[in-house]
Amino acid sequence: MPALNLTPNLSQHDDLYDELIRMHEGLSDAESLRLWARLALILINHIGEPQVTQEAIAAARAI
Repeated sequence: MPALNLTPNLSQHDDLYDELIRMHEGLSDAESLRLWARLALILINHIGEPQVTQEAIAAARAI
């Protein structure tokens, strides 16, 4: 089973961060929260491993 990778593994991270910020432009707070939820569910589905998702949740809460 794959393990959660917390080692930096992303090129062009600044550009991606900017895109994540821009995706909320023009949205209400409620719309932004729904967008975050949809994105999270899409990425969780892509990961496809409940244990990895659980590790990611624990890591995010610990920060």
